[in-house]
Amino acid sequence: MLSIKILGSGCPNCKRLEQLTREAVDRMSIEAQVEKVTDYAAIMEYNILSTPGLVINEKVVSSGRIPSVAEITSFLADSLPVL
Repeated sequence: MLSIKILGSGCPNCKRLEQLTREAVDRMSIEAQVEKVTDYAAIMEYNILSTPGLVINEKVVSSGRIPSVAEITSFLADSLPVL
C-alpha cells in the first residue's frame, strides 16, 4: 500500500491536489492511504518552499503547483513496488 501525503494549509489548491490524487488512485485501482498534513512544523520537515506538496512513500514528488492527473498517475506508477 502506498503512503500519500498532501502538504498544505487547506487552501483551494491543496484541496484540488487532494481531489486529483484521489482520482488518480481510483483510476489505477491501487491501495493507498491518503493523508492531509496541515501542521506547519510537519510540512517544514519535508523541506518544501511552497505548497501544495505531494509526498509518496516519504518522497516529495511535487511542490508549489498542482500536477495533472496524468502526472500524478505517473508518480504513483513509479512508486509502486516491482513484483
